[in-house]
Amino acid sequence: MTSPQTLDDADRRTVADWAAECAEHVLGLFEAEAPDDLRPREAIERARAYARGELDAAGEIKRRFVAGRAASVATTPAGVSAARAAAQAAAVAHVGSHALGAAAYAARAVALASPDDPRALDDEVRWQLDRMTDDVRAALRRLPRLGEDRSGPLGPGLLASGMLGAAIREIQDALGTPG
Repeated sequence: MTSPQTLDDADRRTVADWAAECAEHVLGLFEAEAPDDLRPREAIERARAYARGELDAAGEIKRRFVAGRAASVATTPAGVSAARAAAQAAAVAHVGSHALGAAAYAARAVALASPDDPRALDDEVRWQLDRMTDDVRAALRRLPRLGEDRSGPLGPGLLASGMLGAAIREIQDALGTPG
């Protein structure tokens, strides 16, 4: 049985470009620390290529962890989160709910890079929401609420806690995700 977090291929392709945009928005935080490490940028490019139908899910499933390994070379928590945002965007080809993971890690990166700005996380989430198309909104509404389904990234694990969970809840609340 397929998890409701997977989404069908068409919906995954729809949300992949938005997830890539969220990750790219914070990519500079990683690249400032590791300018020669192209793994996150390449992951974002692959997410966009998948969204355009140029790559298949099977090939991307095999490569989805590459950008996440780049987090180990980051020197700040913001840089780590930026690399993880790219990894989550690349993983959308595998499971659609990773799009919310990409957005959450991007929002966390901004918040960590702006510790004196209590609105940084909310401002980044608003930026992300403003970039959603109607099709992206519709696809993301098909996902279960954070913490309600154990069969994927939106289960009661890492994405459900702290700033990551706060960002995803804010997005789902804005979308009116049933739950």
